[in-house]
Amino acid sequence: MSENNNVKKQPQRGSGGPGGGGPFGGSMKVEKPKDFKGTMRNLLKYLKPYRNSMIAVILIGIVSQVFAIVGPKVLGKATTKLFEGIVAKTTGTPNATIDFGYIGNIILILCFLYLLSSLFMYFNMYVMSGVSQKISYNLRKEISEKMNRLPLRYFDKRTHGEVLSRVTNDVDTISNSLNQSMSQIINSVIQIIGILIMMFSIHWMMTLVSLLVLPLSMVFITIIAKKSQGHFKNQQKFLGTLNGHVEEMYSGHIVMKAFNGEERSVEKFNEENNKLYLSSWKSQYLSGLMMPIMNFIGNIGYVGVAILGGYLAVQGKITVGDIQAFMQYMRQFTYPISQTAQIANVLQSTAAAAERVFEFLGEEEEVSETSNPIILEKVQGEVEFRNVKFGYNEDKIIINNFTARIKPGQKVAIVGPTGAGKTTIVKLLMRFYDINDGEIFVDGHEIREFTRQDLRSHFGMVLQDTWLFNGTIMENIRYGKPGATDDEVKQAAKAAYVDHFVRTLPDGYNMVLNEEASNVSQGQKQLLTIARAILANPSILILDEATSSVDTRTEVMIQEALARLMGDKTSFIIAHRLSTIRNADLILVMDKGDIIEQGTHKELLEANGFYTNLYNSQFDVEEE
Repeated sequence: MSENNNVKKQPQRGSGGPGGGGPFGGSMKVEKPKDFKGTMRNLLKYLKPYRNSMIAVILIGIVSQVFAIVGPKVLGKATTKLFEGIVAKTTGTPNATIDFGYIGNIILILCFLYLLSSLFMYFNMYVMSGVSQKISYNLRKEISEKMNRLPLRYFDKRTHGEVLSRVTNDVDTISNSLNQSMSQIINSVIQIIGILIMMFSIHWMMTLVSLLVLPLSMVFITIIAKKSQGHFKNQQKFLGTLNGHVEEMYSGHIVMKAFNGEERSVEKFNEENNKLYLSSWKSQYLSGLMMPIMNFIGNIGYVGVAILGGYLAVQGKITVGDIQAFMQYMRQFTYPISQTAQIANVLQSTAAAAERVFEFLGEEEEVSETSNPIILEKVQGEVEFRNVKFGYNEDKIIINNFTARIKPGQKVAIVGPTGAGKTTIVKLLMRFYDINDGEIFVDGHEIREFTRQDLRSHFGMVLQDTWLFNGTIMENIRYGKPGATDDEVKQAAKAAYVDHFVRTLPDGYNMVLNEEASNVSQGQKQLLTIARAILANPSILILDEATSSVDTRTEVMIQEALARLMGDKTSFIIAHRLSTIRNADLILVMDKGDIIEQGTHKELLEANGFYTNLYNSQFDVEEE
């Protein structure tokens, strides 16, 4: 693996992303709710591989609920027996007694039934937890793989927090919902069907009265679910934006403090936090309305059943125990309906999260790899650009007609004013972006004939913006060649003038760099990235102003380390300080996406053109 994969891409705050306007300003366009049914259909596809487990969940749920549902009717027999005994005693019936033995047996049966119901419920939750965690695992795996297939332009237009939110918040929401809601939905449906059967077995007329409230319940469920969907969607979006702002401010807290940006940062945070608060409050408020409304409607039906049951008991058409059992079923019947209504709200949140995940998984990927790729064991380093045209947006071409040929082993400097297209040329060479027109060749083969991975394995990069991860110094250098031994790592470190300062650090090569690698200096970070590139030993090197942010003494060390690194390799040096590339074999002078001059340093100065003016202007500034 080469250094080319070590670029930490900083998001641009363009209008295309939710964080438009930079860290201290801008607004976000609120998306409207999209296809709920389509999203849930997509989510159900992830349940397909676990259909056997889902069948087991349903069967276990049925058994569990059967034991629980039979309970009230069994208890009703005990109530009837107790009532008959009490009535017999109060009416003076001779030898009247209460059969406590029968009642005791009923209680034992009930305890056994409820124990079995709880055990089966436990197994139900155990299986469902496994399914939900496997789905979460698969979703995170797909998102991770998708990230590697997305073009860089996708990340150019989005904040880190927005992408991170898809992997963490959204997948967690789906996982929690599946773990809880799926079991609840299955159990609620079983409960509703089972309770209805038991209610009809007691008395059909009382059952019909209790069902009269259902249409009214469904009306409220539908209205609230529709209104809450948009707020749940916005809640997930604003959470991603807020995460992005916090991550941005944390990683750049030194710059923020240097420019007295704390107040603006807090204002921005409060603005985004307020949006999140409002969307969360509205979604939770609407969700919270479900239960009291359902309880109110359920109580109306409860009153009607109580009146009718009393009347039927007086007529002798139903026993007291059956009334007690029916009232229990009535209460139980209201609960799964209320629970289903509550789950409907949870599903809105799930759909909002799943929709964002599926949107991410459905994003347009990089152009497909060739089916018959070229594989070169050793790249000589010949590079050719032929009439290359490119624009980050198709309607705005920034590289117009770039043509150049670089021989193996040449040291090529690319210079020009800011925005001339220097870094873009390198990105095109490594296929971070695909060109709009023209061709790029490496050793006579068009770069699209290689796989991206194989092409990039021949390149190494040392950038001005160093990238080191949270790990030991040994691990950071070894990133350039994962299979390297400790001795190989240390040899690369010595070649890059790293070994000396590493040995002075606490724990040496085992010292852990923090997330921002701020426990080593900028020059030391740069030397570590050079050591990483030396260890990778690529055929072609790309150096992007690797010495611009260090002191003079460290710059000398870096220049010597780079000289060792370049050796006889083909090297592209993107330079802003022209004094550092005087010895380049070829200097390409760019302006507005085209090569306007090329030659050696001496030849370009003698031509007295654009390069001469550029060089003299820098020389004058340095002299001053």
